[in-house]
Amino acid sequence: MRRCAAAVLLGIALGTAGCATDPAAGPAPSSTSSTTAPTAAALPGGPGPAVLAESRPVRVVIPAIGVDSELMDLGLQDDGTLEVPPAGFPAGWFTGAPTPGELGPAVIAGHVDWGGAPGVFARLPDLRPGDEIRVVREDGGTARFRVLRVEQVDKDAFPTDAVYGDLDHAGLRVITCGGSFDQQARSYEDNVVVFADLVADAP
Repeated sequence: MRRCAAAVLLGIALGTAGCATDPAAGPAPSSTSSTTAPTAAALPGGPGPAVLAESRPVRVVIPAIGVDSELMDLGLQDDGTLEVPPAGFPAGWFTGAPTPGELGPAVIAGHVDWGGAPGVFARLPDLRPGDEIRVVREDGGTARFRVLRVEQVDKDAFPTDAVYGDLDHAGLRVITCGGSFDQQARSYEDNVVVFADLVADAP
């Protein structure tokens, strides 16, 4: 199982994760809301799912917001900050974290927009508790996650511990930019973070 390296640096780095050099048709919503599910995800009528063995993720599918994207690898840059995808598509997963379905928090990041057009996670703030996120894995399985909450946070107050901290179960964090677009800095002021937990491994 992978452990997240340099969590504090990553928390700072994600101030730019998923950010475009130019805003799309309009900036992402600027409210700092948090939508939370009342309980953790679990299979109805049965025990919680077991964690999965390590397997590289190859695709992410989020039906509620029309996302169906391949996943590229994202590592750390020389300055310790998280790499971001080079364009609006595809999304990427942080290779220094657990793979989706493993014990701990897997991390997927992508742009909200790019070059004036919507990016892969343009509608990420529209997710609601209970929505499903599916991650197709290299071993042929699909890890299904259920959204617990969606948070929009100032990049200067990025919740590093909540995103990268150790878990006693398999979790997923999906991250992009949000809030107002700072024209001078050419960056959004906030991050949108989706927290989800593993429900099951589908065949």
